Amino acid sequence: MSLRDIHTPVLLDRCVELLGPALRRDGAVLVDATLGMGGHSESFLERFPNIRLVGLDRDTDALRIAGERLARFADRVTLVHTVYDEIGLHAQGASGILFDLGVSSLQLDEADRGFAYSKDAPLDMRMDQTRGITAAQILAEYSEGQLRRIFERYGEEKLAARYARFIVQARETRPLTRSGELVDLLVEATPAAAQRAGHPAKRVFQALRIEVNTELSVLADAIPAAMDALAVGGRIAVMSYQSLEDRLVKQAFAAASSSTAPAGLPVELPEHAPRFRVLTKGAELAGEEERARNPRAIPVRLRAAEKLRETA
Repeated sequence: MSLRDIHTPVLLDRCVELLGPALRRDGAVLVDATLGMGGHSESFLERFPNIRLVGLDRDTDALRIAGERLARFADRVTLVHTVYDEIGLHAQGASGILFDLGVSSLQLDEADRGFAYSKDAPLDMRMDQTRGITAAQILAEYSEGQLRRIFERYGEEKLAARYARFIVQARETRPLTRSGELVDLLVEATPAAAQRAGHPAKRVFQALRIEVNTELSVLADAIPAAMDALAVGGRIAVMSYQSLEDRLVKQAFAAASSSTAPAGLPVELPEHAPRFRVLTKGAELAGEEERARNPRAIPVRLRAAEKLRETA
């Protein structure tokens, strides 16, 4: 099966439409901050033969696969193994920056990575398997209070305290090392009425993944750094897949697109003018046709902005 068949880029045409005006000049640079398997990047390289691409990813498997996919553009592509909060080192003067957040198709589809609660696998969940703590270690080492906190904060899980208590009790007998074991425990811990609201493991797995990969703290640093790195006239597009991510992006864009003039000032000085112009009205969703064709487009929220000026 080809990469085109196993990986369908989300909101591809809309991302091209939003970033395209900044990529038409000679020497334009697009930074794909979450390269994944290179689906978005491949289309941009095809549609804009003048651009150079810098692709970032923390997942070495993704970099290898994307490298194969983009081999025909090798003279215009630079791939970097890094976490995207280091984007400031690789995106200075960029014309366009694209973030496609959350877990990638590659990570979801490879059962042994432990991201999917529907597949039994070792509880790893690291996007970069060369470093960091695993989900199994978190379940074995975190206190009941720490587990409750991450389930509440990163999973917005109403049964966080109950799940944390069941996990701590279970690990006294044997450690939880596989996703199937954790799913069984969560199902057992969930009252029947609550099970009708969705799979009991969904929010816990999300919370563990975010904790393992420090996703929100990384994103909180990455978005402002990316906006600072953009050239004037450059554009940034961010696709989020859960409310915590989208909230961070929304707040960063709102702050950068607002005047900083003190209240009551009769004339807005240039240094107080907004640095960015938001290009989307709220968070855009995938259309019905794309959602039916590609289920991974269902939760996506897209926001984009254009840089108007440098910081005073």
